[in-house]
Amino acid sequence: MQSAFIAGHARLPAGMAAKSIYETLTITAEIELKYGVILDVSCTLATEHGRKFITHLLRGYSLNDGIDEPLKQLQEFYLGKASNALISAFKDLYKQYNLMIKTKRGE
Repeated sequence: MQSAFIAGHARLPAGMAAKSIYETLTITAEIELKYGVILDVSCTLATEHGRKFITHLLRGYSLNDGIDEPLKQLQEFYLGKASNALISAFKDLYKQYNLMIKTKRGE
């Protein structure tokens, strides 16, 4: 099985604990390349609980199916201040995934 490590980034809103450590929120994912499945995912939220929750929420989705469903899950179930940053970072990760796929295909 071949996989890739991809990162997406977004600015954090003011007033967040993570903002004192990081200027941006980063979501990283190990993605299986044949089917585009997220094998593991992490983010730079300040609490371990928050990081584990995002991992649990996003693991198992195939990026080949688009990101509507994982974005819906983020919007519905993550109700913290970083919601918009998480969504933006995940969209950026998806953009990076698509660029990688196009490059591998020679497009």
